[in-house]
Amino acid sequence: MAEESPDSAYHSNGSSLEEEAERMEDEEQERLLSYWQSVGRGHQVDVPRDMAEPIQQLTRNNSPQERQSIPFTLIQRKEKLGDLLYEKRQYGKAKWACIKMKEKQYEQSICLGFMKLMRYICEQNSSGLYLGITVPIVTIVHTNEAQSEMTQSVTVAYYLPQVLQDEPPHPFDSDIIIEEWPSTIVYSRSFRGITNEDSIMREINLLAEILESPELCLQDTFIIAGYTNPAAANRHNEIWFLQRP
Repeated sequence: MAEESPDSAYHSNGSSLEEEAERMEDEEQERLLSYWQSVGRGHQVDVPRDMAEPIQQLTRNNSPQERQSIPFTLIQRKEKLGDLLYEKRQYGKAKWACIKMKEKQYEQSICLGFMKLMRYICEQNSSGLYLGITVPIVTIVHTNEAQSEMTQSVTVAYYLPQVLQDEPPHPFDSDIIIEEWPSTIVYSRSFRGITNEDSIMREINLLAEILESPELCLQDTFIIAGYTNPAAANRHNEIWFLQRP
């Protein structure tokens, strides 16, 4: 029987290694999709199969060194007995990819909005490129005048990386709008855990009590800044009050 040549053995091993790598890739994609689908069910959100690739791509690029933080200038830090109560910051004029959502529950709106933005970030844009993660992803929320309850309408927004600010790639999804936001001063306070109507209203009321002059801020528009994705159990969030222009 003829001996197998070193070349054919190399090609045989090479293709089997490629097949194994492909199999492991598919398994990882299925595992991540299954996890997100499980989390989605908890928020009454259906995570479709076409989210498998964006979820995998975003997960792989979600290490701290891969994420670009939104730049700001720190104006003031307010502390009490060593605990940080809030920070006063200035964010510069910048372009954001925004999507308006109006689901029955806040968690449904941010999950569905975030999935649409993930597709845009993960190559479903006019450049055909992966755009990169910026943090935080923010959600604009509104309350009634008495600040006793939230309205259903929210806007989920993704800050475009610095290199794309001048010419943002066009989204394929017509629901996503590129907006330029003016320079803004915000009062920011950190909190952890899930974000829902109750936890957000609690944080709004808490920061309103801490601020010396809350009347200087908008009274019916606030921002939830999320530093971890909606599927994370113990999320790092901030509540932002916006100083009146």
